[in-house]
Amino acid sequence: MMLSRSRLLHTGCWFHRLVSGHLFNSMSTAANYSANSNKPLYRRITAIGDPKISVIPVLDQWVNEGNKVDERELRVIITEMTIYNRFKHALEISQWMSDKRYIPLSPEDAARRLKLIYRVYGIDKSESYYDNIPKQLKSYWVHSALLKCYAQEKSVEKAEALFRKLSDLGLARSPYFYNLLLDLYYKMGNFMKFDKLRNEMKENGICGDRFTYTIQLSAYAASRDIQGMDDIVSRMELDSRVDLNWSCYAIAADGYAKCGLQDKVMEMLKKLEGILKFSKKKNEGFNFLLKIYGDVRKKDELYRIWNLYKFKQKIYNKGYINMITSVLNFDDIEGAEMIFEEWEMKELSHDFRVPNLLIEFYCKNGCLEKAEALIDKGILKGGNPTFRTWYHLAGGYLKANLGSKATEALKKAISICSLESKPSKGTLSTCLGYLEGKGNVEEAEEFISLLRVEGAFSDSIHNIILGYIKDENVSD
Repeated sequence: MMLSRSRLLHTGCWFHRLVSGHLFNSMSTAANYSANSNKPLYRRITAIGDPKISVIPVLDQWVNEGNKVDERELRVIITEMTIYNRFKHALEISQWMSDKRYIPLSPEDAARRLKLIYRVYGIDKSESYYDNIPKQLKSYWVHSALLKCYAQEKSVEKAEALFRKLSDLGLARSPYFYNLLLDLYYKMGNFMKFDKLRNEMKENGICGDRFTYTIQLSAYAASRDIQGMDDIVSRMELDSRVDLNWSCYAIAADGYAKCGLQDKVMEMLKKLEGILKFSKKKNEGFNFLLKIYGDVRKKDELYRIWNLYKFKQKIYNKGYINMITSVLNFDDIEGAEMIFEEWEMKELSHDFRVPNLLIEFYCKNGCLEKAEALIDKGILKGGNPTFRTWYHLAGGYLKANLGSKATEALKKAISICSLESKPSKGTLSTCLGYLEGKGNVEEAEEFISLLRVEGAFSDSIHNIILGYIKDENVSD
């Protein structure tokens, strides 16, 4: 049974709906295991979108049905899960391979698992795993995996220490190790260390690759060093050892765009299009072109690329997201709605990130009925509203002074948001102010408790705010 937006917001006790919904989803997933018996393993695993639900029962059932466990297939699934940020499921499969099927780990498997542990549990757990990896598995792959974790953590000291250790052992002869550290220095804005390491690379006879060039391009763009960018582009094009692809020109174009050099941007984009014709990953290149033509406000070029994209490739959700985003850069809601209608007719998976773009525009511009209708329509088609769906709606309600509806929408947003996607302080403050002004202390307490449970703030802040609300109620 599908629930409309209004019923999701207003039917019964909100907390009871949240818990019941979670239990229902878990039970439904368990019940569907048998219904999926004719599906391949990949389809069964990808059908479980909720990271809170384990994929281990699916793997166990696959074996209990007498199916063969294919190592290569499992590794492909792990890679796919990682690409789509489903790190917990990817880690579960990796651990299941060795723990239950006794498939011996390769150095590549260990490196992959180390990065997944970092994604799911953090740097301390990944370091602990690294320390316990058998010596015979501690290869290039494993060392580079830990260095990448340090780079992602932006832990400069640990990254430098590991790099020096590997250098002393003669293991850091690949440009990949240097690239990780160069990229870290660039992102931390430490251009002195960046230049020093690049010179060290030359002195040690380590030839750069296209990633080395693109990191340098990004660094020069960040420091607005146009001459440096020009020099890197020229050297990159003349270096016969470098396998140029469209992404090299994409980074150059993006760098020139940040410096406001439209002519150079267009020059890089024309070169990009020339290479893209021979690329295997054309969709990614087209998606970049859609984004940057929207950024530099070239509407005619945007639609030219869109029409070429439709002619050359099958367009998936990400392509529609990029096109609608760029069209909305021109405040062209009619054009965005036309692209959205094209997306609906394609009947792709109902990814709510696509309608979210229109929902956000409608909410910012006071078109709440259109936003609500789009949410209801998406739910009826089997889509699942995201944190941002409800957050946009809460913002629209606040602008329209509909405090009760805003609070209910924000509750829904908080219940499904990740720790990285916290609501703004302004929105929280307004909703709390509404509840306080209405005198509904119990609802305010429930709201505050929800914020703590979902990690919006710490236990100490939770207790302070609750104490304040109760004291205000007593004084009244």
